Amino acid sequence: MGMSSTVDKIMSAALGLPTQARAFLAEKLIESLDAEGGAELSAAWREEVKKRCREIDEGLVELREAEDVFARAYSVIE
Repeated sequence: MGMSSTVDKIMSAALGLPTQARAFLAEKLIESLDAEGGAELSAAWREEVKKRCREIDEGLVELREAEDVFARAYSVIE
């Protein structure tokens, strides 16, 4: 089984999890990326990530495509 197949299976399983479990998993994956750089995620940033995940889960924020956000940001500075 190749890496792509393994990733596909993990992704499929993760997407089948309840919302809170997906948010928790996403937080842990992000923390693992930060840990590779040698810097530990601060308590304040961990709380911010939890707050943002909660806001998304509760529908309190409007999600936008990153491509649109960056296009708008770059148009302002040009």
